[in-house]
Amino acid sequence: MESNFATVIMAAGKGTRMKNSAKAKVMFEVAGKPMVEHVVDLAVALASSRIIAVVGYHRESVVAHLSRVAPSVEFAIQEPQLGTGHAVMQTKQPLATFRGDVLVLSGDVPLLRETTVRDLVQHHREAGAAATILTAELENQSGYGRILRDRDGHVVGIVEERDATVEQRDLQEINSGIYIFESVRLFEALNHIDTNNAQKEYYLTDVFAYYWQQKLKVAAKKAGDFNEILGVNTLAQLGEADRLLRLRNAGQTLVVK
Repeated sequence: MESNFATVIMAAGKGTRMKNSAKAKVMFEVAGKPMVEHVVDLAVALASSRIIAVVGYHRESVVAHLSRVAPSVEFAIQEPQLGTGHAVMQTKQPLATFRGDVLVLSGDVPLLRETTVRDLVQHHREAGAAATILTAELENQSGYGRILRDRDGHVVGIVEERDATVEQRDLQEINSGIYIFESVRLFEALNHIDTNNAQKEYYLTDVFAYYWQQKLKVAAKKAGDFNEILGVNTLAQLGEADRLLRLRNAGQTLVVK
């Protein structure tokens, strides 16, 4: 696979529900090392042309650790933290001359596999899409945005659970929050999003509304195993991610409790 893509890792969050204000969320350990290190290892394994970690809360510890274990990683600072769209905006300057695709990963999703991301990149390029979303099918979709497709399978909407109709809530395909974008279109779209929402934040998902308005193609690729896209927002989820990754490393079948 041609590796002309930059990887942006969102790693700025505070992680209030982790109950430890003295520690950046992405520095909590899963299977013996910080969550964000697993994601950086993935970006390195994918032979990313550039790797940019967007750091913020307690960024000194994140920068120090990643600089030691992965010296090729670059850093962009998100201060204050105003949402996922705002995080990616901080990479506009370092990627100003970059031409290729931009893979966006989350520093708190440590179970994602290399093969899954390679399939995502390949699907994105074969589809000729401006952006491609990694999705998954869940039986318990509670809390996730649902993927809306047209008859041809193209993505035509992402609806958050609180805004979904009864029929839409029954959809099992959900948004993982992991994407690959054509770089020029991404930063063009980021210029057109705002904070007109309840959280007063810039949402990365808002770029898709601009894409559809511009008649740009948005594709989606389903992950084979929904465990891979599980994010860590609580200590209970941290424990579950640790359990699943240790099972995987031991060659056992992953089972969600």
